[in-house]
Amino acid sequence: MAHKNKTNYSPYKARQEARKQAPESGQKPAPASGNTLMGRHKKPESIYSLHEANDRLADIFRNHDFKTVTHEQRMQLAHFYRLLMENQEKENFTRLLKLRDIAIKHFIDCMIIVEHTELKFPLMDVGTGPGFPGIPLKILFPKEKILLAEGVQRRVEFLKHVRSEMKLQNLDIIGRNINPNFVYPVNGVITRAVEDVSNTLRNVLSCLQLGGRVYFMKGPGVDPEIAMAKSDMSEFYKLVENTPYSLPHTPHERRMVVYEKIKNAEIPDNEEAEDLLFEELSPAEFKRWKHYT
Repeated sequence: MAHKNKTNYSPYKARQEARKQAPESGQKPAPASGNTLMGRHKKPESIYSLHEANDRLADIFRNHDFKTVTHEQRMQLAHFYRLLMENQEKENFTRLLKLRDIAIKHFIDCMIIVEHTELKFPLMDVGTGPGFPGIPLKILFPKEKILLAEGVQRRVEFLKHVRSEMKLQNLDIIGRNINPNFVYPVNGVITRAVEDVSNTLRNVLSCLQLGGRVYFMKGPGVDPEIAMAKSDMSEFYKLVENTPYSLPHTPHERRMVVYEKIKNAEIPDNEEAEDLLFEELSPAEFKRWKHYT
């Protein structure tokens, strides 16, 4: 995902440091971890055709009591699966390569949240990576405005490719990390990224409207993050939902943690924020922002 965890540990930087410290004899430095496949992208053994992927998704969803999607939406998910796998060897977007794993741990995981909370729009997906949960949610809510925020350029280009190939409407792509200088107004923020709850709440404080909600898709061990957020951000947010659930017929436990914004903070200098948006947004997106303000 696009955001670092609180330890600020970077495997990439660790490898770079290891290379710098390598002996001058020409020996290659030892990997920063025990992963012997470092730097090699895993390739799917096979990519199903659109209709076969759709049929297999239907079976998987039925076996997991997942009835949220229509036939048309399932075809769109099959299309997204193919785009993801066709770009996998080059870009290494996901460690999940089997359709069953993608169906459960990406598609069901992203879409089942609508059974546990009510989303507010416009909705921004922070640290969306290759489009999770934003693309599956756009498939569920084709008429609602969704923004995908991602700071890694190759992922941004892939998201634009997906938007074009799937003809997704009312979907804005923000090619940057979100910080307190980002002021494009939204009523909801959702994230499946690993960034701490407090950091995300702080970063979206300027763009989230009063009464807006931040939806965190977390694992069962999120309680320390909730405690820290209470200490750090309780002036501006209140915890309104803390719902444990599991993916149907799997051992995978999840937690939906939702905060509501109760107080505005001092917004950044408007001229500076406008300059940042002008650089990052497309002309159409910038025009929409000016309309909001």
